[in-house]
Amino acid sequence: MADKSDNDVANGSSAPPKEFKVGDLAVYPAHGVGRIEAIETKVVNGEENDFYIMKVIENAMVIMIPTWNVDSVGLRDVIREEDIPKILDVMRSRKEQPMDNQTWNRRYREYMEKIKTGSLFEVAEVFRDLSLLKMTKDLSFGERKLYDTAQNLLVKELSTAQNKNENAVIQEIEMLFKSDAA
Repeated sequence: MADKSDNDVANGSSAPPKEFKVGDLAVYPAHGVGRIEAIETKVVNGEENDFYIMKVIENAMVIMIPTWNVDSVGLRDVIREEDIPKILDVMRSRKEQPMDNQTWNRRYREYMEKIKTGSLFEVAEVFRDLSLLKMTKDLSFGERKLYDTAQNLLVKELSTAQNKNENAVIQEIEMLFKSDAA
């Protein structure tokens, strides 16, 4: 598992939940970067609760997140620009491919769990592993979907954090793997 930055989800911490304001960018696990559009009070089961109304940038999906439940759902800030080199290091790091002898559905489950953590470090691991696997064999349909999901999550968050064009980020990422293909 990759090193965690203090920007990652703090599990088991007794600190108060992170507070977001309208207009803030945040990352929702497995869905990516979104903007807090509103903070609304709704009555649920007879109790008033505050919710963040977040619109995912990639697909305009709207998600309601209880403000008191931010930590457990994994809502977090966009990665800090100074942490980006650590993400690139994860993608540069090469390890033996012990998973090649696993069935594709076992790999799929493991990768899906990593994506669901919301950690960009975990997403980078999934993208790296599938990129390396893709160089040696065709990916299954499920693996291809995970590859695309991991790439979209990475590109959207890295481009947001660096205030860069997504195509420029894609080119940077592709360059990390081009040296292996040569």
